[in-house]
Amino acid sequence: MGITTGGNGSWDVINSLLDPIALPRFVRVRQRFSSPPPLDLNPHLTKAIASSAEYDQIKEGEEVAIAVGSRGIDRQIEVVRILVDAIKKRGATAFLVPAMGSHAGATSEGQAAMLRTLGFTKEAVGCDIRATMETVELGRTADEEHLPILTDKNAFGADHLIIVNRIKPHVCFRGRHESGLMKMIAIGLGKQQGAEIAHNLGFGRMADHITTIASEAIPHLPLLFGVALVENSAHQCAHVELIGPTQIPDREAELLNLAKEWSAHLPLKTFDALIIDQIGKNISGSGFDTNVVGRYHSSWLSGGPEIQRVAILDIADQSNGNGNGLGMADFTTVRAAEKFDFAQTYPNTLTALLTGGVKIPMVLPSDRQALQACMKTSHHEDWGDTTMIRIRDTLSLEEIEISENLIPTLAENPAIEIISEPYELPFNEEGNLW
Repeated sequence: MGITTGGNGSWDVINSLLDPIALPRFVRVRQRFSSPPPLDLNPHLTKAIASSAEYDQIKEGEEVAIAVGSRGIDRQIEVVRILVDAIKKRGATAFLVPAMGSHAGATSEGQAAMLRTLGFTKEAVGCDIRATMETVELGRTADEEHLPILTDKNAFGADHLIIVNRIKPHVCFRGRHESGLMKMIAIGLGKQQGAEIAHNLGFGRMADHITTIASEAIPHLPLLFGVALVENSAHQCAHVELIGPTQIPDREAELLNLAKEWSAHLPLKTFDALIIDQIGKNISGSGFDTNVVGRYHSSWLSGGPEIQRVAILDIADQSNGNGNGLGMADFTTVRAAEKFDFAQTYPNTLTALLTGGVKIPMVLPSDRQALQACMKTSHHEDWGDTTMIRIRDTLSLEEIEISENLIPTLAENPAIEIISEPYELPFNEEGNLW
C-alpha cells in the first residue's frame, strides 16, 4: 500500500500539531498472575502417547495426517516433532495438513507458506506439508439447517488423523467450545468453504454451529486423537493432553474453563492509551486478543478494559501481511500500513463476515507521533496527564511498560512489581522505537 499525504505531499501541518507534545517517561513493571509454570513437555507427552490405546492402532506402512493451524502456539513445533517421531516408530509416515479455514489468502500455497513461516519445516518437524483447499463432504447436520460437513481432502484420505491445537477463549464469540479442537474440526479442516458455512449465519450462532458440525464430523473422520494444549498467563505451554475422539467435546469444554482461569490481563480497567508494538495472525485470529484490549470487531462480545485510544505500531513479519485487527485501533504508522496486504487479509474477512478489523485507522509517519496522537486526543487539558501502557503484543503481558504517572496507582498492587527506574523511550532518528 503506497502512503501519500495528498495535496502538496507534506506532513508539515501534522508535525506542527503533534511535535510539541512531550512524551512521558516510562517504567517497566512485572505482573504476577496465578497460573502454573511451563510444562516439562517431552517426557509428559511421550509417556501419554506410549500409553495411549489409540496410538497402538497405527500400523506399519500407514499414513498419519497431523492437522495444525495458523497460530504461533508455544511448544507446538516440539509437540509435532514428538508426534512425528512416535509415528515413525510404528513404521508409518506422517505429514502435516494446514487446518486454518480461509487464512493465508485462502490458497493452498499461502497456507503451506504460513506453516513454514511458523516453523513447520521438514528440518524442524521431520515431515512434509500436504496443502489443499479441496474438501470432502462427510454429510449434513441433522438439525433443520442441514449444513454441509466438510473436511480437508488430504486429512480424510489418510489412514489416521491427529489434530493439535491450543484451547483458549475466542476473540469473537462465547460458547461451550471456542478456540480449540472442535473449532479446528468444524472450520479449520473445512477450509474456505467450511469456514464460510459456519460464518454465514453470523457469530451469534457460531458456537452452536461449531459444536454441531464438529460433533457430527468426528464419527466420520479417521480421527485417532486430539492433542490439546493449554497455556499459562505467560503463554507458555502448561498443560498437554491426548483426548480420544468421543471425549473431545466434553473434555475440551472443561479445558476452556481452565484456560480462562489462567488468562493474562492488563493491570488496569480504565486508562487513557494503549500502545501495541505489533499485531498479527500468528498472535491472534483478530491480530490481537480482543479480550485483553476490550476492542472488538464482533457485536457479540463486550467487556474488558475501557481505553480511550489504541495505537498499533506494526504488523508482525510472521503474519505475512495479514493486517486483520488494524481497524480496531485509533492510530497506526506508515510502516504498518505499508505491510498491510489486501490479498492476505481480505479473504478471511469476506469469509468471516466481520469488516471492522480490516479498516485503516489514522496513519502517522512514526511511532513517536502515534503516541503523541493518543495524548492529543485523550481529553486532558494537560497532555502530560495522559495515562499510558505499552505492550509488545497481547501474548506478552508479564512484563509491560507504564507511563510514570501510573506509578502511584499501581505501586501498592501486590500483583505488580516495578522493575526499572523511569526512562525516556528510545526512539531512533526516524522517530520509531526499533
